[in-house]
Amino acid sequence: MLPDITLHIPAMRRYALVLTRDRHRVEDLVQESLARALAAHRTWKPGSNMRTWLLSIVHNSFVSGWRRERVELSALDGAAAALPPGAGPARPDMQVEVQQVIDRLLALPDGMREILLLAVVEEMSYREIAEMLGIPMGTVMSRLARARAALREQVEGAAVPTRRPALKLVE
Repeated sequence: MLPDITLHIPAMRRYALVLTRDRHRVEDLVQESLARALAAHRTWKPGSNMRTWLLSIVHNSFVSGWRRERVELSALDGAAAALPPGAGPARPDMQVEVQQVIDRLLALPDGMREILLLAVVEEMSYREIAEMLGIPMGTVMSRLARARAALREQVEGAAVPTRRPALKLVE
């Protein structure tokens, strides 16, 4: 018997939004993923991380759909509309800031965007992300570092140095 998977639906929606970049496709992907999870409930190992298992199913469902369709994904307009009710900020100026953050996040390349969301929003460990995506842990760490640097660059509007400048010793 599966534990209550409904607790993980918000995380599945967030990850689906990052994957699809299309708020109209989020619910379809989550629904398809939930159906697959229920059909494959015997593959979940009791004691393992349910959220990681479900997010893996979302990822695999997305990849399968992408391979079937072979179409370009449309850009997301109005990402804030995909936020759950009451999740948005109360002040209009903060709503603009939230939209800017979402826009910057969605502008990142796919691999970086996915890993940034999983690490920062879903608070998954490098190991969990690596296992879920089937990539080396070093790749996760590298993509996460590049994603953070790219976001800093977008915010600051200047190139982010790849190395710290050498310290000058004062004699």
